[in-house]
Amino acid sequence: MSLSTKLLPSLVEAIANTIESNAEEVTALDQAIGDGDHVFNLQRGIDALVQQKDDLAQLDWVSVLQKIGMTLMSTMGGASGSLFGTLFVSMSKAARDQELNLQSFANIFSQGVESVKQRGKADVGEKTMLDVLVPVASYLQDSAAASVELPDVLENIKSVAVSGVESTRDMVATKGRASYLGERTKGHIDAGAKTTQLMICAIADVLQANLPQ
Repeated sequence: MSLSTKLLPSLVEAIANTIESNAEEVTALDQAIGDGDHVFNLQRGIDALVQQKDDLAQLDWVSVLQKIGMTLMSTMGGASGSLFGTLFVSMSKAARDQELNLQSFANIFSQGVESVKQRGKADVGEKTMLDVLVPVASYLQDSAAASVELPDVLENIKSVAVSGVESTRDMVATKGRASYLGERTKGHIDAGAKTTQLMICAIADVLQANLPQ
């Protein structure tokens, strides 16, 4: 199955809706161990994408990923803007000359996540969005290698993302503002991991709803 960019308006709207409906919960998470502005910054980026959603649907995937990355970098600001921007710009580079299917997307996404690790100088286990992104990337690679059917991939990937979020609860933060709190960050879910999970699950839900019958 090759994915059309015509789904982009639905994907962007689903992401905007899930972040809006969970904004209060995520802000409380962020206020506990961070600056408290993660959702505000993220919504600035998402709002910019909402304005562009119909234009994005007219582009090819390489151009879409590049435009999303640059938009997030310029509108979100801060560390999150840089990291999310890096994810999409790197995916755009990896997507050149590729037809977008499960196998190619697994490789493209993994390269994007690798760039986030390098930009943030972080990895799994440090209480960041990478605790969701890395397991999801690994699952996609494993699923593509095992030729798992797309409906199963979309269902399972949500569980992988949720498990990634939950794993941050007992971690000690070593990156960003939260790292200054040391052991006191234990017992709290990371806000960036939470919004990453919410967005991945929203995307999976839209793709599930649009699978060919």
